[in-house]
Amino acid sequence: MSRARDALVGALALAVAACSRGVVPTATLADAAPGSPAAPTAVSEPRPPGPPSPSAPPHAAAGAAPAPAPPKDGVYLGRRLATPMSHLGAAWLDRAGRDAVQKPEHVLDVVGVKAGARVCDFGAGSGYFTVHLARRVGPTGHVFAVDLQPEMLALLGTKLSREGLSNVTPVLAKASEPSLPKASVDLVLMVDVYHELERPDLTMAQLREALAPGGRVAWVEYRAEDPNVTIKPDHKLSLVQIRREAAAAGYTIERVDESLPQQRIVVLTP
Repeated sequence: MSRARDALVGALALAVAACSRGVVPTATLADAAPGSPAAPTAVSEPRPPGPPSPSAPPHAAAGAAPAPAPPKDGVYLGRRLATPMSHLGAAWLDRAGRDAVQKPEHVLDVVGVKAGARVCDFGAGSGYFTVHLARRVGPTGHVFAVDLQPEMLALLGTKLSREGLSNVTPVLAKASEPSLPKASVDLVLMVDVYHELERPDLTMAQLREALAPGGRVAWVEYRAEDPNVTIKPDHKLSLVQIRREAAAAGYTIERVDESLPQQRIVVLTP
């Protein structure tokens, strides 16, 4: 009886260990949308990262760096997560005068989008940047336009038909699975999107898997340090916070560009 009991205990222990190694992380995505005017706030220091959990990003399990603790009560690494904008406010994404502040073609120059590239407009919304990307990569390239809201993708579809663009695949994001195939894109562009992710730790882990060799991720975010940027504090990021969160996700900052009037462009490599 003793030997049978010991064998049963050992088998159970092996089963538990195998299950703990087989959990696949998930992520939640968000569409683009800065907030309304407000004054900036300071960013607090991050909590020490906790031990890896079953939902921790892959780089933590590989031993490259400790995984950050997931967001708790709407706070991630000392930052209050922003609430994504509803599709009911989509007209703001195509507002008059956005080109002068956003400078979309300049952004694509900075991040190095070329003809033939495979790119992702992550948090595409109604497709403001999707159209610029599709024209830039041309018929030999391809654009994945990812968004959580089907209403946003419907607006995007209307815009693509009007513009006669056929090199775009709209993707309805799901919180429970990756939005892109593995090694499918050369660049993921996130314009005013990263700060709204519900699980930035898991989303960035999934995007790492979606990048082809040599692929990059680009964040475009409003500068929290600039008092003249009249956007709600939750919708702005300081460079200090950007560096903190990029490192926590296991990414290296390749380039920081401050040439936009209100935003900075940050290019990351895994």
